[in-house]
Amino acid sequence: MKIKIASLGLATLLLPILTHAIETPAFLKDSTTKEVKKQWFETFSIRGYMQVRYNRLLETNPQLKCEQCDRSIGDGGGFFVRRMRIIFSGNVGERVYFYVQPDFASSASSTGLHFGQIRDMYVDVALDKKKEYRFRIGQSKVPFGFENMQSSQNRLPLDRNDALNSAVSNERDLGIFFYYAPDKIRRLFASLVADGLKGSGDYGVLGLGVYNGQTANRPELNNQPHAVARLAYPFEFKNGQIIEPSIQAYTGKYVLPTDVRSAGIKGTPDFSYLDQRVAATFVLYPKPFGIQAEYNIGTGPEYNKITKSVENQPLRGGYITGSYLLKKQKHIFIPFVRGQYYNGGKKHELDARSYRVKELELGVEWQPNRNFELVTMYTVSERRFEDLRNSENFQKGALLRLQAQLNF
Repeated sequence: MKIKIASLGLATLLLPILTHAIETPAFLKDSTTKEVKKQWFETFSIRGYMQVRYNRLLETNPQLKCEQCDRSIGDGGGFFVRRMRIIFSGNVGERVYFYVQPDFASSASSTGLHFGQIRDMYVDVALDKKKEYRFRIGQSKVPFGFENMQSSQNRLPLDRNDALNSAVSNERDLGIFFYYAPDKIRRLFASLVADGLKGSGDYGVLGLGVYNGQTANRPELNNQPHAVARLAYPFEFKNGQIIEPSIQAYTGKYVLPTDVRSAGIKGTPDFSYLDQRVAATFVLYPKPFGIQAEYNIGTGPEYNKITKSVENQPLRGGYITGSYLLKKQKHIFIPFVRGQYYNGGKKHELDARSYRVKELELGVEWQPNRNFELVTMYTVSERRFEDLRNSENFQKGALLRLQAQLNF
């Protein structure tokens, strides 16, 4: 009896082991068995950021303004929600990715704030499993300029430079873009953002596209789409330093909309103008010292106060930013300085407003943790911005600006 009981106990002990050892081979399993698919909340993500500013400290000239930069600068400005964005993104298939970003701090008018408006709304369709070749369809950033494509969540200066940002208002438009980058470079692009090195994100080594050309959230006003091309490549050296040179260009016809034309302004019969630029970029990522520089030349619509009309005129300008990445325990400090210059028109402003800009900015970004940032920036500026209503307008001044940013 004891022998039988002992044998039974041994069999009980060995049964799971033997069962596992003689498990049915994969090719004999029921072919109808399916893997459990992930739920939508396991593949989609929700994130965002908010920026709150105050620009009136040490202000020397309340008439110094910047419509493109921050409409709370100058007289009438106060505490201001510059951005309030929530980003929805995820993979809806093995090769299909979606991205939707509304902003809830848009201004519907000079008296109406905090309206919701779409910034990005596109899908990426990959042609291969590694997603090295992909098409982006919808409203997204136009691949022109490094700082234009760099998220405001990552940028050091509070606003984008006038010279390249005047090319595409809100940096976006409706169209279709093709991007190519080897898998290794795509991973590097992602790490330059994730590691806090102020990268621009993944817009490919090669980017090509066609788009409406009237800028984001604006209807097409002619049947001639703009075309854009960009070539960029990040080089990583043995000492850890990374540089990224790039060159980009676009061309098309821009129609000046009726809502940004003064009564009595003169121009071409259909207010259509040649709109084309070429730009060069050089970036040395901050490890710990960084440099970011861009310059563009081209032609576009610009107000001429002598003829009181909008005409095609040459434009030029750029900027250079120096920075230093400093880590103290869990705190990150990034002091920076930027000088910028622009001479040309801004097609998306009233009468393609004529600009002459010289500006110097000194600031520091403090990150006590990944969820909060504080930027203090002192700006010294000279701006001539003129249109039919205000044809003599030169403003010079300085101001101290503050921005608190929440990342979630």
